[in-house]
Amino acid sequence: MPGTHPLRRLALRRSLQAAELDALLVTDLLNVRYLTGFTGSNAALLVAADGDGESVFCTDGRYDTQSRQQVPDLRRVIDRRCDLALAAAAAEAGYARLGFESHRVTVDGHTALAGTAPKVELVRAPGMVEALRMVKDDTEVEALRMACAAADRALADLIAHGGLRQGRTEREVARELEERMLDHGASGPSFDSIVAAGANSAVPHHRPTDAVLRRGDFVKLDFGALVDGYHSDMTRTVVLGEPADWQREVYQLVATAQATGRAALRPGAGVREVDAAAREVIDKAGHGEEFVHGLGHGVGLEIHEAPTLSKLGDGKLAAGMAVTVEPGVYLPGRGGVRIEDTLVVRDDKPELLTLTTKELVVV
Repeated sequence: MPGTHPLRRLALRRSLQAAELDALLVTDLLNVRYLTGFTGSNAALLVAADGDGESVFCTDGRYDTQSRQQVPDLRRVIDRRCDLALAAAAAEAGYARLGFESHRVTVDGHTALAGTAPKVELVRAPGMVEALRMVKDDTEVEALRMACAAADRALADLIAHGGLRQGRTEREVARELEERMLDHGASGPSFDSIVAAGANSAVPHHRPTDAVLRRGDFVKLDFGALVDGYHSDMTRTVVLGEPADWQREVYQLVATAQATGRAALRPGAGVREVDAAAREVIDKAGHGEEFVHGLGHGVGLEIHEAPTLSKLGDGKLAAGMAVTVEPGVYLPGRGGVRIEDTLVVRDDKPELLTLTTKELVVV
């Protein structure tokens, strides 16, 4: 039975055959990692439609030993300019139509490829690997589970040890949260953590500052852990001290919208349909203008990847897609609430990966 990476390349070859391409030149490093397991900083991959026996992996001399270990099942080329080396290999193999990742290759890069393989037709093939990456296999889902667990445990520790308290700054909280994710197995944060207190919580992507947490503040925490290259993403909003009535009201509204969005995740559902289900809850409450972003996005080797759950999104969900559901209501000058989970679309009901309570936490 082939391993994970050969199976992914097999799926890509089917796409190549359907597109009548002899091969695909993969230059995006995350796509190379997805197809081979290689984690270095310079590589490219020539995936032949005829099979792995004709495919070629390239990296430079710094990664000779590493690539032998991580990519033992493909022919290797050692060269600093991997894109040109593999274009030359495609020409030598007599390929007529070579796909390339036109969404990643610069104009100058395309000129260089054409000059290296002048008799080969270079065919734009944007997003071909990313289309496969949208549906996660078991190995990927397990990495996502571990990343979400590291984030869940970090937040639990932060709260249990008094890390969310009056007098601390947003920066101090963010720093401790990221350190605790490392303690629970993360290789790093998924992205720069958001900690936003008081009026700052009404800024969707506020960057932590020296603003001090005060009694009565909403504190919005948007963060994630990185495990085996896979990203988790979670937002929780807490209150310091007894919440005011308006805070309870806004929190409950967002919680209802978030539950509605989660329930709409099913194979075959349109991404706009899912966004609309949650958005309608907030619209009917008169806060539609304060929900200023899409409902969610795909997550995996990138923190933001396809599919996009929004008014402008395109396509339908499929079983195995990993997505976030993160509605928010932001009241300028007062405060805001966002509640976000990472989930996997399943045939029966979505699998919830971020397990921290979504009840309003008062600290």
